[in-house]
Amino acid sequence: MKLILLSGGSGKRLWPLSNDTRSKQFLKVLEGNHGIKESMVQRVWGQIGSVGLSDSTVIATSKSQTDMIHSQLGEDVPLIIEPERRDTFPAIALAAAFLFAEKQTDRNETVVVLPVDPYVENNFFAKVKELDVALNETGAQLALMGVKPTYPSEKYGYIVPEGTVSPEEPFRVDRFTEKPSEEKAEMLIKQNALWNTGVFAFKLDYLISILESKGLPTSYAELSTQYNLLPKISFDYEVVEKTEHIVALTYEGSWKDLGTWNTLTEEMATEQIGKGVISNDATNTHLVNELGIPVTVLGLSNIVVAASPDGILVSDKASSPKVKDLIAHYEQPPMYEERLWGWSKVLDYAKYFNEEMVTKRICIYGDKNSTYHYHNLRNEVWTIIRGEGELVLDDHIRRVKAGDIIHIPAGRKHAIKANKELEFIEVQTGKEVTDTDFTRLYHTWEDIMRGFYNSTAQVIL
Repeated sequence: MKLILLSGGSGKRLWPLSNDTRSKQFLKVLEGNHGIKESMVQRVWGQIGSVGLSDSTVIATSKSQTDMIHSQLGEDVPLIIEPERRDTFPAIALAAAFLFAEKQTDRNETVVVLPVDPYVENNFFAKVKELDVALNETGAQLALMGVKPTYPSEKYGYIVPEGTVSPEEPFRVDRFTEKPSEEKAEMLIKQNALWNTGVFAFKLDYLISILESKGLPTSYAELSTQYNLLPKISFDYEVVEKTEHIVALTYEGSWKDLGTWNTLTEEMATEQIGKGVISNDATNTHLVNELGIPVTVLGLSNIVVAASPDGILVSDKASSPKVKDLIAHYEQPPMYEERLWGWSKVLDYAKYFNEEMVTKRICIYGDKNSTYHYHNLRNEVWTIIRGEGELVLDDHIRRVKAGDIIHIPAGRKHAIKANKELEFIEVQTGKEVTDTDFTRLYHTWEDIMRGFYNSTAQVIL
């Protein structure tokens, strides 16, 4: 059995902590082992490992999330990187082509697709293993997993069975109902309907045959280059709704989608993260503060206050799911990003006549390095404020430490490595300051040094 974890999302419902690169699954707010906070993706990856499935798992994601995944899970985690965002059907098709063409997976192998961020107990993943048995016993084209509802929720989709439901045996699916009213949800529960967990399984042959029927390549390399030809549509609409024989298994344990502030705060490790104070007369109130200034919450109950470089949210918990619609018009690039080498935080943006200026605080972890790269449109000035490291600037290499100021004009090739965790303030100026103005030459420090010593290089101590 193979697993495909889907890691996507724009993070709008957990704004301002989440953004296009740091979606909800990467927020380190859950209680992990030994009191160390962990993210949803770290929790799920650990659970998959506990049932012996990590070696059979790949993660389908976008380019913008690769550094975050590697930073939190390690660099050995296998990723299927979408050339562009095109919804869940293209992402799953690309992952299936990878398993088929690159990993030589047998067409009769069971493939299970699930979100990267369900909040569940370990036995949930033991139940996932039973989807393979359900496909083999029933001959179904798809096998799903549903959760027995604990209340008539309007937030979830429902799997409606055909006939009776056994908690131990797969049952045939009649239809699906998406996010019904509370009254309709009560009726569905009386019909033994289950919450749809977004987990489904199929034989690899089923999806490969769909690609073949559409005249699309089953080669991973070819499908990657023709990715824009795939329909921009969800797997539910493109495959599930067109499938005739679908069965489902019942999971009776705890299951939550921590996709909104009101559900996430129910499982947070503590009521307060970051600098600030919550008054004693404030009940069921949570504060998450990533800014360096204190936030005080006085006499307010049942609210969430979240502050990050991307913005500040103050919301009644019951109303917090509406934040996605309220900020839909925001088109701000991420102000905080976690990268494989560390993190960066935008401190200020200004525009003077035809000149743009962006100020960032950047941290490079010890023994990590940036890529060797250059920019065509902007100049940079770095002020080292903590730590020490080595700077490569064109054909020169020098040591840098706290207090050093470095000028990097446009077009100059550069990279930096931290011998000890290193922080600096970076001021970018130019007629256009954009993240697309970036040409990478080398990624690893070994490759950078190899290129350096093959050039007419100078070492400045």
